[in-house]
Amino acid sequence: MTDAISRLPVFSFLWPSMLWGLATVLVLAGGYLWLDARRRRATVHTPALKPVGVPVRGGPGWRRHVAPALTLLALTALIVAIARPQALLTLPSRIKTVILVIDLSGSMRAQDIKPSRIRAAQQAARVLLADQPASVSVGVVAMAGTAAVAQAPSRSKDDVAAAIERLKPQGGTALGNGVLIALTALLPEATNEAERLMNDDIPQSRKPPGSASSSSGDSDTDAVTPGSYGAGAIVLFSDGESNAGPGALQAAQLAATYGVRIYTVGVGTPEGVVLSVDGMSSRVRLDEKVLKQVADATGAEYFRLEDTAQLKKVYSALSAKLSLDKRDQVEVTAFFAALGALLAAMAGLLSLWWFGRVM
Repeated sequence: MTDAISRLPVFSFLWPSMLWGLATVLVLAGGYLWLDARRRRATVHTPALKPVGVPVRGGPGWRRHVAPALTLLALTALIVAIARPQALLTLPSRIKTVILVIDLSGSMRAQDIKPSRIRAAQQAARVLLADQPASVSVGVVAMAGTAAVAQAPSRSKDDVAAAIERLKPQGGTALGNGVLIALTALLPEATNEAERLMNDDIPQSRKPPGSASSSSGDSDTDAVTPGSYGAGAIVLFSDGESNAGPGALQAAQLAATYGVRIYTVGVGTPEGVVLSVDGMSSRVRLDEKVLKQVADATGAEYFRLEDTAQLKKVYSALSAKLSLDKRDQVEVTAFFAALGALLAAMAGLLSLWWFGRVM
C-alpha cells in the first residue's frame, strides 16, 4: 500500500500564479447556485411562471445541473492547464545493460538455502536473465578472492546462461573488487578510477561522466545524482562477507558518482550455518548491513533471498525495479487542456440532447 502511494504523481506548476483564476470558478459556481435558488423561489410563489418549452425526456430534475457542472469542471481544467502543471511520474526506464555479479566465495557453499547459496544465486540470476527484453545486454562478473568478467555484456541469453552455469565456488571474497569490475564492464570510462581504488590510490577529484573539463584553478563542484544513470544497472548476489580488496562501500560510492544503481540480493540467512572446509569449521552468516549500505549509497534497493520459495518474489521485485525505476518531472499541460475541451463538448452535447439548446 505504501509503495503504491509513493508512486502516485506529485504535481507542481511552472506558472502557479495563474491558479488564482480558480477563484473565478468559485464565483461562477456561487452565482449559479444563487440564481437556481432564486428561480425555485419564484416558481413556488408564482406557479403560472413555470417554464414552457421543448419537452424534456423524463423531466428536467438533476439533468438541468449536469451541463453547468461540466462547464465549471471544464473551466477548472483549462485554468490548471494555463498554470502549466508538471507531474513527478514513474516512467519506464531505458535500460540497455545489466551486469550480474555473483559471489563465488567459500561461504557460498553453505546450504542454509537449498541446494546451496551459490546454486540459489545462479538460479535467481538465470530467472532474471530470462525476463530481460531482447534489446538488453547482460554481462556476468565472477567474484571470489579477485573478480573478473565471466561474460562480457551480450544480448545472447544462451551465452550468458552458459557463463552463469560454469561458475564454481572458490576461495576468498573481494566484494569491493566485484563491484568495481562490474562498474568498468558497464562504463569503461570508470576503469582508471576503479583501478586506482583497487590499488588503494583513492582519486582526489574527478568530473562526472559527460561533464566539461574544468578550467585551471576551478574547483570540481559538479555532481551526479546517485541512481540517475538510466542506461544500465548492476545486480549483486552475495552473502555480504568480504575479506579482500577495497571496501564494498567505497566501491559503491564510486559507482554512485556515475549515477549507477547497484541492487543487492542477500543470499543466506542471518543466523547462518556451520560450514566445514578443509577440516576447518566456522559459522557463515548473511551480512545484510554491508549489502544494504551498497544499495542505499547508489539509490537502489536491497532484497533478501532466504529460500528458493522466495525466488519468484525477489525476481519479480527486481524485474519491476529494472523496468520501472525512473522518476521524472513531466509537463502534463496537454492532458488538462484536452480534459477541459472534452468536458466543455460533453456539456454542450448533453444540453442540446436533453433540452434542445446549448446551455
